[in-house]
Amino acid sequence: MLTLVSGLAWTVVYVEAIRVGLRDRTYAMPVAALALNLAWETTYAVDEFRTGVSAQGVVNVVWALADLVIVYTYLRFGRAELPGFVTRPLFAAWNVLLFATAFAVQWLFLAQFGTHDATRYSAFLQNLLMSGLFIAFFVARRGPRGQSLLIAVAKWLGTLAPTVLFGVLEGSGFVLGLGVLCSVFDVVYIGLLLRSRPAPSR
Repeated sequence: MLTLVSGLAWTVVYVEAIRVGLRDRTYAMPVAALALNLAWETTYAVDEFRTGVSAQGVVNVVWALADLVIVYTYLRFGRAELPGFVTRPLFAAWNVLLFATAFAVQWLFLAQFGTHDATRYSAFLQNLLMSGLFIAFFVARRGPRGQSLLIAVAKWLGTLAPTVLFGVLEGSGFVLGLGVLCSVFDVVYIGLLLRSRPAPSR
């Protein structure tokens, strides 16, 4: 049940990020987190399929395809949010470096810890990074443009469910600690979005 909740919640995050990005002509997920997500899903989809077709492998492929659409919104609209001296070649070079680094990080986790631990450790570390970057998103954009409360709540629940599963039920103190920190940042971000909502007219 917890795995299902997490899977559904993260699917909502991706679909809503695509919708909001296209609506606001921007990208709705911090790019460093986006790169790590794409690398995680691609890496572990391939790893899952080495031993045959699995439900998690299929889900990872679906999430990776959704990430590619979000990457499109970033490449389409992202440069407009950067200083004018960031030329197209510089933007392209930066993105090659960023996405290549994201894949390298995932492969290093896999080589060091093996599939079982690498999937968990890397996922929770990048989720903590994402939680902080969403707050930075809000600050940099001076409000909720390109963001939504649905993304924030779904991201929180999507991380909270595996925190309970791996951190509490399976007894991983490392995962539990990271998951609690994610929740702290996620709740702060939800609070910022709620506070930014216009007051209802009387």
